[in-house]
Amino acid sequence: MANIHIPPGWRLKESEATPESVYLDRRQFVARMGGGAVLAAASLACRPGGAAEAQQRGPLDNIPDTPTADLYPAAVNDPRFTPGDRHGEVSPEEIVATYNNFYEFGTDKDGVWRNVGPFEARPWELEVTGLVENPGVYDLVELERAFPLEERIYRHRCVERWSVVVPWIGFPLARLLERVQPRNDARYVGFVTFNRPEQAFGQKTQSWYKWPYYEGLRMDEAMNELSFVVTGMYGHPLQKQNGAPVRIHVPWKYGYKSPKSIVRIDITAEMPTTFWNDLQPSEYGFYSNVDPDVPHPRWSQAQEEIVGTGQRVPTLPFNGYGEWVGELYGGRVTPVGDVPHAR
Repeated sequence: MANIHIPPGWRLKESEATPESVYLDRRQFVARMGGGAVLAAASLACRPGGAAEAQQRGPLDNIPDTPTADLYPAAVNDPRFTPGDRHGEVSPEEIVATYNNFYEFGTDKDGVWRNVGPFEARPWELEVTGLVENPGVYDLVELERAFPLEERIYRHRCVERWSVVVPWIGFPLARLLERVQPRNDARYVGFVTFNRPEQAFGQKTQSWYKWPYYEGLRMDEAMNELSFVVTGMYGHPLQKQNGAPVRIHVPWKYGYKSPKSIVRIDITAEMPTTFWNDLQPSEYGFYSNVDPDVPHPRWSQAQEEIVGTGQRVPTLPFNGYGEWVGELYGGRVTPVGDVPHAR
């Protein structure tokens, strides 16, 4: 009898992806960016060589030299469940590469891609510390070749009420954790990103932030099949502005829970502190699950805008992934006490 494969419900249909041939023309896109692009270019002019370098490359030209380029594109993930709900088509790569929250390279979303040139994203090592049987420093190339890479089309929902849909490439975070073997008393997984103010001007000029960026998950969240170690996108290795060479993506949480350019993973018994929760605990909880019924103190989360279309759509609990993660939280989207204003 032939094997029948049913795609996972969290997998968005490959047919929803916009073919590369119909992505926005770069020149048209830059023209549409209008004043934002001009302002970003002006800010670059204040840094030696910044404007000249930006003029020589486009937003899709920030892929670092990658020893594992032969692994891309990757196969679509193993189809086991039925397709789930989704908001429109996969976002054009031009959109995802030019609209970024990455404060290490500035707070202008439209300008991050222009500012990442000095960042050296290869070679790269990932350290694993704490309550594990196999701590150590792992070469990213080794990890990419050790775990079969796959493509997963995920929604990405920012706490600022905008969203995109991205075809990420990588491997389940659970595979890496299984390799390092957390001990029985391990309860949490913390992530720490790079700290290179000489390469990331935002870290140098925004000293009020507690660099490097750091985030965390509960162990059962990290082991969930949806939690993903991302090394590529759109059929190739990650762009620098999207978190090259390795980031985390947790699709049922707000975007700041998916740290970019990570250098260390800490396995602990105690809940780790997190970047935005330390800065504004009344606004950003540890769990930060996408919840349309719990507003940010300064805006509603009931709707979101799809970047590049202007279309507003209802926000889904858990960003539409409740079937696979809802049981982790005892029937609530936002756990009691995660933020003071949650009911």
